[in-house]
Parts: sequence; structure tokens; C-alpha cells
Amino acid sequence: MSSDGRNSYLSEMIRLNGHGDVGDTCAGCGTAPALFRCETCDDIQLYCHDCTVTNHLCLPTHRINEWTGVYFQRTSLKKLGLHIQLGHPIGQHCILPHQAFNDDFVLIDTDGIYEIGLDFCGCETAQTHTKQLLRNRWFPSTSTNPRTTATFRVLRQYHILSFESKASAHKFYHTLVHLTDNTGLSKRKDRYEAFMRMVREWRHLKMVKRFGRGHDSHGVDATSPGECAVLCPACTQPGKNLPHGWENVVKAKRWLYAIFVAIDANFRLKRRNVSSDETDPSLSEGWAYFVEENEYKAFLAQHLGDEQEKSTCSSHNAVNMADTKLSQGLAATGVGTVDCARHNMKRPNGVGDLQKGEKYINMDYLFFSTLRGTQLQMLNVSYDIACQWHKNLWTRMKSFPQSHGLDYLAKVIHFFVPKFHLPAHIANVTRFVGRTDGKAPERGWSNINPVALSMKAMGPGCRRDTLDDHFGDWNWKKTVGLGASLLLKIKDALAEKAEHETTFEEFNTAITPEHCSAWLAEMETWEDNPNDTTIPNPLEAKAMSITQAGARLKLTELEAEELQRGINASLHPEISPSVLIASGIDLEEEQRHLTTAVESLGLHATDTQKGSVMRIRNSLRHKIKTWRRAQVLYLPAVQSLISQTVCGDQENAECMKLWLPSQLRNKPCNPRLQNNKWELRYAQAHDTLEEICQCLRIHCSLLTFKREWIRGQGPNTQAQNALAQVHGRRTACMKRYRSAWVALKALATVVKKKDWRGHWQELADDDVKPLINLFATGEGRRQVSWIWMMDGVDCGEEGDNNGVRIEWCKSHARALRWSEEVELLREEMRRVLQFFTWQAAWWEERGRHNVGECAADAEGLQAYATQQANLRHRLAEHFRVLWLPYLSPLSSLIGRHAHIPVKSLRGVFNTPLNGVWDAVAPQICDLIKAQKIDWSSIDLARFFTHAPLGEEAKGGLGPVVIWVSVISEFMSP
Repeated sequence: MSSDGRNSYLSEMIRLNGHGDVGDTCAGCGTAPALFRCETCDDIQLYCHDCTVTNHLCLPTHRINEWTGVYFQRTSLKKLGLHIQLGHPIGQHCILPHQAFNDDFVLIDTDGIYEIGLDFCGCETAQTHTKQLLRNRWFPSTSTNPRTTATFRVLRQYHILSFESKASAHKFYHTLVHLTDNTGLSKRKDRYEAFMRMVREWRHLKMVKRFGRGHDSHGVDATSPGECAVLCPACTQPGKNLPHGWENVVKAKRWLYAIFVAIDANFRLKRRNVSSDETDPSLSEGWAYFVEENEYKAFLAQHLGDEQEKSTCSSHNAVNMADTKLSQGLAATGVGTVDCARHNMKRPNGVGDLQKGEKYINMDYLFFSTLRGTQLQMLNVSYDIACQWHKNLWTRMKSFPQSHGLDYLAKVIHFFVPKFHLPAHIANVTRFVGRTDGKAPERGWSNINPVALSMKAMGPGCRRDTLDDHFGDWNWKKTVGLGASLLLKIKDALAEKAEHETTFEEFNTAITPEHCSAWLAEMETWEDNPNDTTIPNPLEAKAMSITQAGARLKLTELEAEELQRGINASLHPEISPSVLIASGIDLEEEQRHLTTAVESLGLHATDTQKGSVMRIRNSLRHKIKTWRRAQVLYLPAVQSLISQTVCGDQENAECMKLWLPSQLRNKPCNPRLQNNKWELRYAQAHDTLEEICQCLRIHCSLLTFKREWIRGQGPNTQAQNALAQVHGRRTACMKRYRSAWVALKALATVVKKKDWRGHWQELADDDVKPLINLFATGEGRRQVSWIWMMDGVDCGEEGDNNGVRIEWCKSHARALRWSEEVELLREEMRRVLQFFTWQAAWWEERGRHNVGECAADAEGLQAYATQQANLRHRLAEHFRVLWLPYLSPLSSLIGRHAHIPVKSLRGVFNTPLNGVWDAVAPQICDLIKAQKIDWSSIDLARFFTHAPLGEEAKGGLGPVVIWVSVISEFMSP
């Protein structure tokens, strides 16, 4: 803003504090003096006393300023004599008005807190004071002599604000206090407790209204447990969104109708030990997401002395420290939840308070409560401690009430560890779950955690009701967002499916048929028996047979056999050819260590440090000179090379060239030595890569431990030093491997090794990355570095190598999982559309059987039911338009070219198809021929008007696949 602009704006703002250009006569009647201006009305004119009151008969919360002759000062409509008459139309007076109790009535609105004059109707036909207020859209704080109310709009405003910003009622209320008077000079009675009570009741009544409890002839008290929870439309809901005869579907397709649940706990949602359930009971009584508290606590009290087994799998902190978590002064250390694992929604009766950590007894109760009465035959359960928790689950279930029992023998139940926690557990890839990652609860905590502080001091009932309300809002947002979220998922899944299937096909062509059939049999056997621990996991590495020590032993054994046959290739009484080469490689390694030590000295090395390096140099120089005396016996050409280099004390030991066989490019060399060098270098390369991989594993573990557990400067420094040591070792290994690679590359031609590069590659910095990176993409999308697929040589007669076998199995599994994901997403889309159709019919049925006490009540019930049914129809139609190309029979055409915009149908088929159109051209042409469509007679206007394509497609733009998919229906001659 420029200086002139600033001055101009400021001048106009200050000008409004005076009369301005407004005259001194009332703008309404034109006769009386004008003394009053309303700040809230979009009108800067001044009015007299009577006109001001008349103008605000239906606007009692507007702010009025009175002109004193010098400045404006605040006044109120109550002081001006305005009285609001309830029970009658505006402007009509009651013959028997009843003044509010002690004429002390406060109305809370969106821009402040106001004292108003209020009269209730006292006629013979008058309703109760509470009903009179509610019919004026004012919510009373009490049903007896109400003196405080809040407008529906301020309650709705705070309701939505609490969802979006997580603002506490305390902050919101005091915002209204400061909007009313920001000086603190006007002392008013605090109505915060009344506001809190109204907010809580508003939340509860909105919940039961939205779930049709007002349409039930038995009333709200007949509500069943979990009935007021927003159900996930994409999950399997028997009787609501499953096809007819789903119970008898073939076994190969039964997995499509499985339940996916995820269990987790949140220790931020604590509650202090204040109030009690007797003083502050819940209003919903287990009708939504929380379990019914009395039954829950009674069950826990019966099992207080039960001892929980310790974890034997990964020492997960949530299990082993369940009894030691800080709980002093807390009535609840957090909450446990059971969520829909694929769509991140809280399940009905799947939430409960935790008392001392994530105890099995608590989580068991929530698990069995949310699955009570389920009819589905398959169940997939994700839990970060599932490896330990599920072991004795069915034994523990025997102590539960019969209503909480689960017929597990008649169901197929699988337990999984979420992908986020896999580094702490045994890796697993299971079929028939698509790309479900099981991390749904973690994503939801970021939404609810901001309210943790404001809920910490709430009473038990108020906290449960508030959390129920927030969970309901979260579920509803997920529901209306399913159109976009499932569309995004299936676009991604189709592209990934095509990419991974192509990758696997390319990979498969490089594998021998014998290996393919053997590895596939291993995968199928393991997948068909997920609970049989005796069957080896084909995705886990087997023991590697190539080691540097093993290579040395093998060469020594060969030399021993030659000696037994009378063959002695040794030219030195104590040093054989293999010992010579192995010693040379060891000396090379010592040179690298010494070089690192010298580089680490820096510019300000102490005399002690310099002396230590000098002693190491002298010792190494002596070893090299001793070794050279034997070297010249086997490699005479080295003598001349040594004499040409710097000699004696002028050369540092770490710089002395060893002239190993791989460095003798044009010099004669014993083939036996070259072969020995090859074998040892090959083994060295393998050992070094193994060590690099181990360093990466250790680095990931240390980094995870540091992030989760280390706090404070001292421990962080120690952890950083440990990480630096691992990094230094990894760097040294990288140098060693590169040296071995150069030697192998130089020797490959001489020793006639043609296929060695199929196992080893030149090591780039980007190749050195962990197998499981918590900060990178997941298993389903990752590209594995070649260092994790190295095998050395074929192991056994079948040539089964670890890295290639494991990666082949994983590549095969990735392609299958993405294919399953596509199929599962299409089924979920179908379920969502059917669920909305069922729900719309449910509301329409409620509207036809209303239970209103009078015609007006019946009309309201009918209107609300019709409104809710219409909303479901609109959601279904909107989603159907979004998903049309992916639900049609030609949806398989959608891939990389799914969203190619074209100008019109006529333009597509009158133009030669080439380039990117090749992917869909054959199917388009076949469809044209099959239907014998005369394109010249097509009514394009009719097509764009009636085809369910959305507004942008009706204008002539859209994916070609959408048009093709509806040709049958709209283009038939």
C-alpha cells in the first residue's frame, strides 16, 4: 500500500466515527432528531429512537450506537425499550405476556453476547417456554426458567469451527465476550458453563437427528448401540451394499467381501481424573463410536488381576510397557480404536478409553464390540502388535460375554502388521488384500490430536460425546470424499498395475523356466498356508555361500590336492600362490585404512597422533618390502616396475604400488596367479557388498531408535557419533568394492569370465540405499537397488540365487497385489453406489411412516427425510459420473492414455488414429463394426445432453474412453 493510499484509507475509516454527510433528521420518519446508528446493519444513516426500535423488531442482536453530541457511545436495544415477543408473529402483541425470569435474559449470537428484553406468550394455546425459544431458533440452556439461549446459527458456527480449527468452546466463548466488550469495563455474568451445556446438547441432538431417531415411533431411547455411527459405504455392509447371493460366491472371489479393520491406540487423548460418570454421564450411551461405558468398565473390573504376557516378537513398547506408562493423576491414558483399514473411518462401538497403556483386555473388548453380530466370512485385521496380540486371542475371548463372541472357526481370519511397522517385524506380503497398508488410524490421529489439550480436563461423559462428534465429522468427510479418493486410487492402481505387470514380464523372460516354475510353486505353497511356520518364506534371504574366507579356504584345499598328486607350483618355501595374492589384498586394505587415518589428522594434529601414524607407516612399509621379496619370484616383471617408482624412505607406505596381477596390463603374468586373484577379488566384492548392506541395516535401525527414543543433547551426541561410525565404515566398504570392481574388470578378459557382470555392477552413490526406507515409497512402488539382488555364483545344482529369487518373488507379488487392488477398488465403487441407493430408500421409507404429533410435525419429518434421501441420490449420481469410465466394461482400456482430450466424437472417427490413439483404436473400431453405427446420422446434441459425462464433457471435451463406453446405450441406430 502506498503512502497516499494508506492515508486515504485511514481518513475514511476515521470519518465514520462522526456524522459524515448524514443529516440531523431521522432517515425513517424524517421529523425526529437522528441520534442512533446501527453498526451491524449495512446502513450508515441515523434514525430516531422509535424508528431504531421498529427497524430491529426481528434483529435484537444488532449493535446500536448513540450520538452524544460529540461522539458515538454504545447502547443496547433493551435500553431503548425493545421487547421480543415469542409465540406470535413479529409486531403482534400477546394479551398475556410473561416476562423472562427477573427480566434477566441473555442471547448469545455470532458477533457477541446480548442482554435483551423478552416476553413469552401466556395465551391458552401457548407452548412451553422451551418450545417457544426453539421455534424462534434459539437454543435454551435449561428447560426450567431459561435465562440464557444461543442462536442456532452461533451453535452451528462453533460446531463447524470446532471440526475445522479444533477451537475450544472456552476460546470461542471468550472471543464473543471480547467482541461484545473489549475493554472489560462492562461487568456481565459469565455464561460459559451455560454455553458449554448448549454446545454439548446441540452436538447430541444433531447426531440423533441425522440418523433418523426422530422418525422412530419408539423415540430416541430405542437407539441401538452403534446406530448413530456414520458407516463406511465402501466397506462390506450386509443388507446394504452387497450383491444378491454374495454368501455363495465362489471361493476365488470370496476375498472381495472381506472386512478390513485396523486397530491402534492414541496416548495423546488423555483425561485427568476429574468428575465421574455419575456426575457427568454420556448423552449417547454407546450409540456412536464409543462403547457403552458401564458395561465396558464392569468387564474391565472383573479382569483387573489378569496378567498380560510379554511380547516375544519385536519387544514392541506398547505391549511390554503397558503397565509402566505414566498414569498418575489420569483417569484415561488415551483411547483405543478400531478403524476401517482401507478407508480410514472409525467403526461403530470401536472406541474406548485406556487406563494403563495398550492392554490386551481393552483392545480385545473394542475388537469384539465392533464386530458383534458380523455376518461376513472373511476378516483381515491389521495391528502393529498383531504378531503377539492374536496368539491367545480366542482363549481370551472365552471370558467375554456371549454377545461379544466371534465364530472364528467358521470364518477365515488373517492378522497383519501395518507396513509402517514392518521394519520391527518379519516382512510379509499376503495375497487377497490388494494394496491395503493398514495405516489408517495413524492418518486419522493428525485430525483429532489438536483437541487433546482442551479435552484433557473434561468430564468423562462430555469428553466421550465430544470425541464421538469429531469422529462422526471425520467419517462424514471421508464419505463425501470417496468420489475423489477412490477415483484417484483407481487411476493410480491402473497405471501401477500396467507398469508392474510389464516389469514382471520383462524380468520373467530373463529367468529360466525351471526357476520360474520352482519359485512360483514356493510362492503358492507359502501363500496357501499363511499360518504354517514350517513352510519357508520365499521372500526371505537364504544363507549366502560365497565368502572371502571360503574362497581362500577353497584355493588352499586345491593346492593341497595338487601337492598330494605331486604337483608343486610354489616358488617360495612358505608362501604359495594363493597366499601371495591373499596377502597382497590384505596389504591393499591396510593401505586404505592408513590413508583414512592420515586424512583424519587435520591441520592441527598433535605430536602423539603424528607419532602413531608414523609407527603404522613404518610397520606397513616393512610388511610390503617383505611381501615383495616373494612377489618377484612369481611375477619377475614386477622387479623393473618397482625400480622405476620412488623408492626407499621417500615413499609413504600408503602410496606404495603393490602391482597385483590386475594391475599388470601388458606384462607377462602367471595364469594361475591371475585366476587366484580373480577368485579372491570376486569373493572380496561379495563380502564387501554384504557388509555395505549390513551397514545400511544398522544405520536404519540406529536412525529409527534415535528418532523415537533419544532426547537431550548428550544422548543425541552419542547417537550421532554412532551413526557417524557406521557411515565411515560404509564409506570404506564402498572404496573397497570399487577397488575390487576395477580389478575384476581388468582380469575378466584374461581369465575368460564372460557373464560376471550379470552379478556385479559398478557401484554408484545412488545404489547404496537401504532395502526398506521408512522415508521413501512403500514395497508396492519401490525400485530395489541391485546391491540387494547380488548372488555371487549359482548356489546348488538348480542355480537358485538369493537376490534374483527374492526379487522375482516380490515382483510377482507386486504385480498380483496391484491387480487385486484394481479389482477391489471397482467392487468398492459398486458398493458405494449401492449403499447410497439403499440409504436413500431407507430415508424415503422413514418419510412415509412419520410419527408427528400434528400436521406441522409430520410435514417437518417428511421434509427432512426427503432432503436426506435427495442428498444420497445426488452423491450417488455425482460419484457415478466421476467413476463411469472405470466401472464400464471398457475400463480396461484406461491406462497411460486414459485422459486424452478430443474436440468431438465426429472428430475422433473422421481423423486417422495414430500415435497415442493406437491403445484404444482396435476396440473402438470393433465396437463400431459390431453395432453397425452410421456415424453420419448420429445426433451429437442428443448424445452430449443425455450421456452422464458431466458439464465439461457436455461441452465437447472429455476422455475418449468415456465416450466409447456409452456408445452402446446412447448411439444405437
